[in-house]
Amino acid sequence: MKLSDIMSHAGLTGYAEVALILFISAFLGITWYVFSPRQKRSMEEARRLTVDDEPIRPPRPQSGADA
Repeated sequence: MKLSDIMSHAGLTGYAEVALILFISAFLGITWYVFSPRQKRSMEEARRLTVDDEPIRPPRPQSGADA
């Protein structure tokens, strides 16, 4: 008896269907959340964020010996 025969007769197809329904539900929920009118303000704020990799550091004060 092959492993594929055992797995095909184990009756596990219901789990795949439930997982597919959960995935589609989560995908639609996240899509609805992202594109909902309530999120427009936060998306506009996120759109205006800078994308620099470097952290912003204040300039070092110049000492008298270096100048």
